[in-house]
Amino acid sequence: MDYKETFKRIFAMPEFPRVRANDPLTSFEAAESIKETVPQHHQLILDCLHNNGPLGKDGIAFFTQLDSNQVARRLNEMKVMGLIELTGNNVKSNSGRNEREWIAK
Repeated sequence: MDYKETFKRIFAMPEFPRVRANDPLTSFEAAESIKETVPQHHQLILDCLHNNGPLGKDGIAFFTQLDSNQVARRLNEMKVMGLIELTGNNVKSNSGRNEREWIAK
């Protein structure tokens, strides 16, 4: 399902800071280059949680083929937007550590 246009219509997509004022130029360039991709990541993560149920960051990364760091950066944004929430459970990450479990609202 394509949520990108729905997101644009329903939500005024908040602007999340992806770079700090004192970061190097390369960080500003990286932040600019990801702008167009972020809504696609949101969609992939939301579809994943709808299709697979509650998952941790590494589980989401596995099903979406996104890097786990890409997933981690989007999760709080999506929480703030009201699209997903924490279940209150922990699951094991790929490294065997506990990570928070997320669910689509």
